[in-house]
Amino acid sequence: MAKAEHNNVTLGMVRDSLIRQEDTIVYSLIERARFPLNPPTYDPSYASIPGFSGSLLEFFVKQTEAVQAKAGRYDNPEEHPFFPDNLPPSLVPHYKYPEVLHPAAMSININKLIWDMYFNKLLPSFVSPGDDENYALTAARDLECLQAISRRIHYGKLVAEVKFRDERKDYEPAIRAQDRFTLTNLLTFTNVEEAVKKRVAKKAMTFGQEVKLGDDGDKGKYKVDPAIVSGLYADWVIPLTKEVEIDYLLRRLN
Repeated sequence: MAKAEHNNVTLGMVRDSLIRQEDTIVYSLIERARFPLNPPTYDPSYASIPGFSGSLLEFFVKQTEAVQAKAGRYDNPEEHPFFPDNLPPSLVPHYKYPEVLHPAAMSININKLIWDMYFNKLLPSFVSPGDDENYALTAARDLECLQAISRRIHYGKLVAEVKFRDERKDYEPAIRAQDRFTLTNLLTFTNVEEAVKKRVAKKAMTFGQEVKLGDDGDKGKYKVDPAIVSGLYADWVIPLTKEVEIDYLLRRLN
C-alpha cells in the first residue's frame, strides 16, 4: 500500500492513486500496440524450451515473476502474481508495509480472469494482425499490460476497506447477511464510473496522438482507439474491481 499510516488512508488518496494508474494502463496499451499480434508468442509448439511445457509468453511471465519474487515484489500487498504457485521467497530485507487491509485480502487473486480477458477479449481488439517476429518484446509488453491492469483491479481491496471504515454502519448489516446485491448498490456510483470512462478515453486521445509537424493529415488518428480504452474500463476494469471489493467485504468481519 501507499506509505501511509493505518488511520491516514483516505478515499481521496485512493482515488488519486487510481487516476495515476490510468496513465500506466493507457501507456502500456500504447506500447503493446507498437507490435502486431505475433501469434507464435502464444503458441506452445513454437517455443520448444527444454524442460518447459507452454508458450513463450507463459515462460516469460513465469521466469519474470520468479525474479521479481526474489526481489520482493510480491511482499507488496498491491502486487498479485499470475502464476503464484511455487514462487521463490524474497531474498531482500523485508519492508514492513502498513497493515491497512484485513488479512482475508491475501486470499483474493482474480488474475486468471484478467488473463483470460486480456488475451481473449482485449488484445485482439487493439493490436493489428500480423507477425513481425519480435516475440520476446511482445511478451514483455503483454506482461506490462497485465500487471498494470491487475494492480488497478486488485486495488479494489483498498477501495473497499476505506469505504467500509467511512460508512461502517451501512456496510456491516449487508456483510453479516452476505448480501452481494446490497453491497453492489453501496459500492456503485454511476456518475463516478461515467467520469472515469470519459477520462481514460481522453487520456488515450492525448497520450496516443500521432504527431507530425506541419501536417494535419493524421489528426484524429490514435495509437490505441480511445473507445477501446473506455470499453476496457466499462466492461472489465470497473466490474472486476467491484467483484474484488465485494469478495473482500464479504470476508471483512471474519
